[in-house]
Amino acid sequence: MSEQQIKVPDIGDFDEVAVIEVLVNVGDAVKAEQSLITVESDKASMEIPSSAAGVVKSLAVKVGDKVKEGSVVLTLEVDGAAAPAPAAAAPAPAPAAAAP
Repeated sequence: MSEQQIKVPDIGDFDEVAVIEVLVNVGDAVKAEQSLITVESDKASMEIPSSAAGVVKSLAVKVGDKVKEGSVVLTLEVDGAAAPAPAAAAPAPAPAAAAP
């Protein structure tokens, strides 16, 4: 297993934005592109997605924090072998249930 830091991507012309919601907790399994936090600027709110799949090992932000492009949101524990297993197991029961 390896660790990967998930950082705030390019958020446009904003210098810093406030974290208004944290959508995951330590120990949660997340998928690539799953929303992790919601941030708000003077003009809009937006969700920051995960760039990888894994299990949340630690959170680096909390509600009220200010973040900018490149700020670390959280650390994921990434395991290439474990990630495909749940995806492969999920479709198998569906055809079996549809057959009878």
